[in-house]
Amino acid sequence: MAGTRRPARKRARKKSTRRLSRGAMVLVLIVALAAVAGLYAFEKARHWRPDERRFPDQGALVGEEQGPVSFATLKGLGARFVYLRASDGAGRQDRQFPAHLAAAREAGLEVGAVHAFDPCVPADGQSANFVTMVPRDRGLLPPAIAMTRLASDCPGNVSEAAVQSELMTLVNQIESHAGRAVILAPSEDFEDAYGIARRIDRNLWLTRDYREPAYGGRPWVMWTANPALATEAGEEPLAWVVVQP
Repeated sequence: MAGTRRPARKRARKKSTRRLSRGAMVLVLIVALAAVAGLYAFEKARHWRPDERRFPDQGALVGEEQGPVSFATLKGLGARFVYLRASDGAGRQDRQFPAHLAAAREAGLEVGAVHAFDPCVPADGQSANFVTMVPRDRGLLPPAIAMTRLASDCPGNVSEAAVQSELMTLVNQIESHAGRAVILAPSEDFEDAYGIARRIDRNLWLTRDYREPAYGGRPWVMWTANPALATEAGEEPLAWVVVQP
């Protein structure tokens, strides 16, 4: 009896091992398929742009962090305009702005300039930084003010009222230089913190990955639809922007 039980136990162990091997192979296959699907979704997201039939007016946001950019290639990809990062706060400037401005115009693109608002410093220094970089040129698109940083990150205590007041001052100063109304480009966190879209009546430029944004509480004019679009125009991804038709 003992002799017959041992082979039976061996056969049972072999069957169990085969079942485990098949289960492991199935698991490996599932993981591999998930990895392939994830890679496909990632690549599709990197190259996604809104439908041109719905949003015919499309363009890009470009700064020195993108490295060398071919604006002629951007135009060939369907861009009609480009916004260029120009200044940031009271002291930082995009060193490539003058070269980008000349190259974008030569490529036949409409061009606008963007200032990044710093809630930690007064508006006077920020507007001075902007006007020393961006020429007074009515041929430019309306200037935009990007708002992403919060006062909670400032080294000192900056109240909500102070942020709103300095931003309004900056809006007036940049508009005086440009001769046209600015476009406000708050992030969702900034809008949640300060309600700028509800307090300052200017056109809105909102950001949301792959889906139309609604956090402004009113219709937007511009939308950053893909913040990291891979294109043949350069080695680094860039933000792709559309205009509300």
